[in-house]
Amino acid sequence: MGYKLIAVIAVVFVAVALAESPTAKQGREAFEKRCTGCHSLDNVKMGPPLRHVFSQRSGDDPKFPYSDALKKARIAWDATNLDRWLLNPDAVVPDNDMTFRLNNAEERAAIIAYLKELSGK
Repeated sequence: MGYKLIAVIAVVFVAVALAESPTAKQGREAFEKRCTGCHSLDNVKMGPPLRHVFSQRSGDDPKFPYSDALKKARIAWDATNLDRWLLNPDAVVPDNDMTFRLNNAEERAAIIAYLKELSGK
């Protein structure tokens, strides 16, 4: 009887740990709305895949042909740099190939939370 209770508690604990935070859920929705025209999580599209972008360096995915400027920048994609990038990519890395800008700070924060959660950070 005791082992069954422990097993149930363990399953509940894992389910809660794996559940998306409310901000990450909003981020997933914003990502799907704003980013999937050019990006996917796991495949190259017009832009690189983004599942593991959080904490990576710019230009690191060998499957994607980054601009020379982005390859040379070697930016660590943390919350601050991703926020600056999504607001104005050219201000972060001039001569990059990304033209999209996201002016809404709440959407940027939610997308960043989602990408961070996907990366397990």
